[in-house]
Amino acid sequence: MFDGYDSCSEDTSSSSSSDESEEEVAPLPSSLPIIKNNGQVYTYPDGKSGMATCEMCGMVGVRDAFYSKTKRFCSVSCSRSYSSNSKKASILARLQGKPPTKKSKVLQKQPLVAKLAAYAQYQATLQNQAKTKAAVPVEGFSWGNYINSNSFTAAPVTCFKHAPMGTCWGDIAEGVRVEVPNTDCNLPTKVFWIAGIVKLAGYNALLRYEGFENDSSLDFWCNICGPDIHPVGWCATSGKPLVPPRTIQHKYTNWKAFLVKRLTGAKTLPPDFSQKVSESMQYPFKASMRVEVVDKTHLCRTRVAVVESVIGGRLRLLYEESEDKTDDFWCHMYSPLIHHIGWSRSIGHRFKRSDITKKQDGHFDAPPHLFMKVKEVDAAGEWFKEGMKLEAIDPLNLSAICVATIRKVLADGYLMIGIDGSEAADGSDWFCYHATSPSIFPVGFCEINMIELTPPRGYAKLPFKWFDYLRETDSIAAPVKLFNKEVPNHGFHVGMKLEAVDLMEPRLVCVATVTRIIHRLLRIHFDGWEEEYDQWVDCESPDLYPVGWCQLTGYQLQPPAPQSSRDSQSSSSKQKKKAKSQQYKGHKKMTSLQLKEELLDGEEYSFLQGTSDHESNGSASYYIKQEP
Repeated sequence: MFDGYDSCSEDTSSSSSSDESEEEVAPLPSSLPIIKNNGQVYTYPDGKSGMATCEMCGMVGVRDAFYSKTKRFCSVSCSRSYSSNSKKASILARLQGKPPTKKSKVLQKQPLVAKLAAYAQYQATLQNQAKTKAAVPVEGFSWGNYINSNSFTAAPVTCFKHAPMGTCWGDIAEGVRVEVPNTDCNLPTKVFWIAGIVKLAGYNALLRYEGFENDSSLDFWCNICGPDIHPVGWCATSGKPLVPPRTIQHKYTNWKAFLVKRLTGAKTLPPDFSQKVSESMQYPFKASMRVEVVDKTHLCRTRVAVVESVIGGRLRLLYEESEDKTDDFWCHMYSPLIHHIGWSRSIGHRFKRSDITKKQDGHFDAPPHLFMKVKEVDAAGEWFKEGMKLEAIDPLNLSAICVATIRKVLADGYLMIGIDGSEAADGSDWFCYHATSPSIFPVGFCEINMIELTPPRGYAKLPFKWFDYLRETDSIAAPVKLFNKEVPNHGFHVGMKLEAVDLMEPRLVCVATVTRIIHRLLRIHFDGWEEEYDQWVDCESPDLYPVGWCQLTGYQLQPPAPQSSRDSQSSSSKQKKKAKSQQYKGHKKMTSLQLKEELLDGEEYSFLQGTSDHESNGSASYYIKQEP
């Protein structure tokens, strides 16, 4: 991976080490590139080796680390650039900005003098910064410190197919080597060194400089997708210097031999890694595109909204009639809440017509192919019918799974659902779920998986039993076979950290933890908040992100709530009435009904084998089968 040396035998002092490393380390089968021992390494003088000056760029360095037998160039790129130019005078003119004179003196002395002057200025700058440097705010949050201090683990990037690099993360893991800026030096220019991944947490990696062995004193966290992280060999091909950290500078006399031995056979990032990162962060939605999105004040209908901005695939939508541009709604571009213009009419969904008779200048309809596709369903045979009962996640209180009813069957597999006991008379709080949605469940799902089911408001016959309720309401349960029972290999485990959208305030992305796993259903807890703010989310939800996503995309991360905020929120939430808001806004401060869970009567229902907190990432029979 080091582009520069055809053979390390050019360096007689390190040839034996290179041979030994070839014998000791066998190539590893992996999708990641394997570092070969033909590497070009740069270093600055360590006081013990001879110095040399590159005749192309003027860089001063250890002679043994220079390219070619004559040691005239610091890298293969400098050698090729020098050779490709037939006139040395033009090279000198390009370097110095003037006609060439006394080229030998210019090449050997001028760069060194310039570096010394820059170094003096650099030291003065450091002293000034030390005097004016502000203290880190107490409220500042660092994922690295948070994970280290509590020994947390984070969900891997591969769990988030919709996130950047989610489908092409590959085998990036502990032990992978990268080239990163060397912050442990006193040089005036930006230099690099090689580091290995000690721990991964989402996009963030805990790195240790090569040569520190078991010394963790200078370990540091960084975002592996950041612009300063490169595969091994990048410095050689880019003409950047590799300089050992000052702390261990005198630990070895021949750093080139050390690196060749340590890196041969190790893994590094793909050479096109940064390109893949950039490509995965290109989003098809653009500002001024028009879409249909759920009306946050009346969930039963949609409205036209315009994309105002796109951050990391998340869209800030302004409702088209918003005059002051504050009536907005946040969602991911793959959210099931947004659709192309004309979608509502095509399936028979309620739609609020805009008072604006024609499109504003510059606005245009988003192409239909940009939106997330739903699975096709066959509604010709046995299908959902109005009045059927089921269990559904309440969109106005995402911590609750409630008794619900199908209120209307739309086209293309879409259903209008109402929460029993809390529906508005005009149906304005019905909400639309697709038949394949992972947010609706057959009767008995909560019972068999030991989840608290929220009964209809005002229902007095507690504990709630489905058999009795179906008989009392003269209704039937939706057939189990009509529900989505697929469970993907999601990779989540209880206790994993991530960044998650607070769907009750969807502009916020918060520090969160997976606290329960029911097949494909995740219980997301917002760190620092009480459990009543938890939310049930599907494992493939586009509102979940790896640790470091906010830093990578430039989105603001909400840190865990401090103790003082938790105390005040707790006291205020207890004073709130148990009334729902018909708007996606604010935490749901609603005290959950404390119901004692009981198994259903075995004479009325029989059970299929099922497991609660299922983590085995596979399909399973976890529904209740009703007896005729």
